[in-house]
This record gives sequence, structure tokens and C-alpha cells, in this order.
Amino acid sequence: MQKPFMRIPYTGPLPPPIIIPRNANTPLGAIYALQAFLAAPPAPRLLPPSRDGNSKTVLLTGAGISVASGLADYRGTAGTYTLNKTYRPIYYNEFIENHEARKRYWARSFLGWTNLHKARPNNGHWAVKTLGEMGLLRSVITQNVDSFHPIAHPDLPTLELHGYLRSLVCINCHNHLPRDSFQESLSTLNPAWAAFLAEMLEVGALDTENPDERRKKGLKTNPDGDVDLPDAPYSTFRYPACPTCLANPPMLKDGSKSKVEVDNDGAWSSTSTAGILKPAVVMFGESIAAEIKTAAEEAIDQASRILVIGSSLATYSAWRLVKRAKERNMPIGILNLGGVRGEENFFADLQGENKGERGIRCNERADTLLPQLVDRMRGVRPVPHLRDVRKEAIVSFGRME
Repeated sequence: MQKPFMRIPYTGPLPPPIIIPRNANTPLGAIYALQAFLAAPPAPRLLPPSRDGNSKTVLLTGAGISVASGLADYRGTAGTYTLNKTYRPIYYNEFIENHEARKRYWARSFLGWTNLHKARPNNGHWAVKTLGEMGLLRSVITQNVDSFHPIAHPDLPTLELHGYLRSLVCINCHNHLPRDSFQESLSTLNPAWAAFLAEMLEVGALDTENPDERRKKGLKTNPDGDVDLPDAPYSTFRYPACPTCLANPPMLKDGSKSKVEVDNDGAWSSTSTAGILKPAVVMFGESIAAEIKTAAEEAIDQASRILVIGSSLATYSAWRLVKRAKERNMPIGILNLGGVRGEENFFADLQGENKGERGIRCNERADTLLPQLVDRMRGVRPVPHLRDVRKEAIVSFGRME
């Protein structure tokens, strides 16, 4: 039996960045090295099918690429784990088994959704789109749940390793529900919370992405699209039942028919045995679906190199993919601010001359470096990411305001 492919956070200390090659210690040097990395022919020791005439890169992205869009990361200088030492994400078993834990989760998500919903892809995502159009990328694997990659480059395949926040899924009937309509239901069921959210929007507490300013106003931002409100009455929060299960209660695993009950306003009742909606994300402690695990492994195997962007690889599900690339003799590149789990092992045998084609590690911001890289590789300036192009991509994804 295969080991579960789970989203498990790594909480140990991370090593300081190892800059490779040495001249990648400046933005210009990093650009030269990344150019050599992306343009290099397949490494001679690649295993098939990677070596079969394929010279394209698979990207593995994390929360760091979305920071410039106004979202927090986990372990950056202004990350959730860095600034909020008491932060602990909800785990899958807690969510499934505990009604009060779900109240707390949905209350925080209700407040955080507004900020995530209005956020847009940044220059880093648009640069990825252009690199794909240039034929340099094979696909993108992202740990992020913000949907920015499929919005920015719908024609470049994106595998959302940890799911997405744009939908919910019922844990019983497995039907999906759009997050926008669910947000409206939460607002209707929780008028006091809706009034508080309106107040926070009016005073601008959700407009600033400065963690200090947010804390002054009683808010803490977290990467999975929620907001932490100290001492909030989470037990008063209500959430709806799955409409499909409510209309037609499903059968349980023991063969009995489930019971789905709601109060007079339509809120899920704790007497129910089904009808629980969860975000369509892989929660911490939850196993990644077998088909996603297989697709991620195939994405690695079909590329000739891997470039990690904005990730410390602190979750096993992501770290394991880079380990797989290493075992397949694939050149590894890492563009990330701060340390990365296991990076000393990924570059341990990198000997001899290397200008970036055999591996690169740089400590730069993706949203500033990637557009400059695109400019250099295209030989033009500036990168033609016009506003109407961005709007068109967002409209096609159904996210336009």
C-alpha cells in the first residue's frame, strides 16, 4: 500500500539560503543564472521520459508568489508563522468531527474571503504566462489555493496540488458549490457578523496588507484566506447545510439513510449526520486525492527540470516532488526569499562549472525578478502585459468584479 500523500506542515527551522551560482547573489546575476537554467538542453543523466527530446521546465509555486497580490505567506519576513507565533491551521479531522471548529473556521473565512476575492494575479503570475507562451514551460504545479495561476495563464496547464478556495465540496455527496453564493448565505445567516465585516471594510482594516496595521485594528491575516479575530464569539456563527443533501439525504457507509436538519433560518443543525460543506482545498492532515498525486508525479516525470518559486517546501506533498526530481537527475532551481527545507541536499552534488544551467538558488522576489527575466529572454522592454489582457483573463475565469 502506498504511503498517503498528505499535506503536513514542517515546523522545524529552515537553513539559510545557499546562493548558486555565486554571482546569483544580485538581481542581475540571478536573472543571468535563471536564463541559463531555462534555456539549457536536457541534462545528460535524465531518466526517461524526461530525456526524450524534452527541454521544458515544470514550475512548483508556493505562497511567496502571491504576496505581491496582497496575500500573506507562511514563513516570509511578514509571514503568518513569523508574525503570529500562536497561529495553528485547522486540521482535517477537527473540521470533519467538530461543529464548533467548523463555526470558527467559517467565521474567519467569512471575514477573509472579501480580501481574497478582490485580489488579482501579480506581475509574477503574468511573467509565468509569458514564459509559457515562449515555449519554456511544460506545466505549473501550485500549492496555492487562490486560483491566480489558472486566471493568469489558462492555456498553460496548472495542477492545483492543494485544491482551491473558489468552491466548496460536500463531504457526503461530493457536489460542489460556488464560494460566492456560500458567502451570501453566510451573510444572511449571520447579520451581526455581516455588519462587523461592513464596518471593517469601511475603516479600511481589510484594505491594508501591513500586518502591524491590521493587528492595530484587531485583525490577523493568514495565507489560506481567513482572518483571525482575537476573542471573537465564534460559537455564535452559523453556516448552511449542503443543499443537495438537504433535498435528498444520502446513504451513509453503514447502509442507513442520513439525516440533514436545519434551523428556521436554514443553518446546519448539530443533529444532522450529513450535509457538511468544506472548502475544496486539501486541509492540513488530509490526504491528497490519488489522481492529483499521480498527475503531480507525471508532471515531474515529463519535464526536464524543475523551478521552485516562492515556496519553502515546508509541506511534505511539495518537498516530495522536488525529491522525486532530484532522484530523476533533473536540474533544480529555487527562487525564494528565505530558507527552503532540504535545499542543502538538493544541491549537495553540484560540482564543476555551473552558470545556472545545472542548478540555481537565488534569494529574490518573484514579482520583480520574473518580469525582468522575461524582458531579457525576449530582448524587449517592457513586457507587454496590458491591463486589457489581464481583464480578459479574469473575465474568462469568471472572477471579474
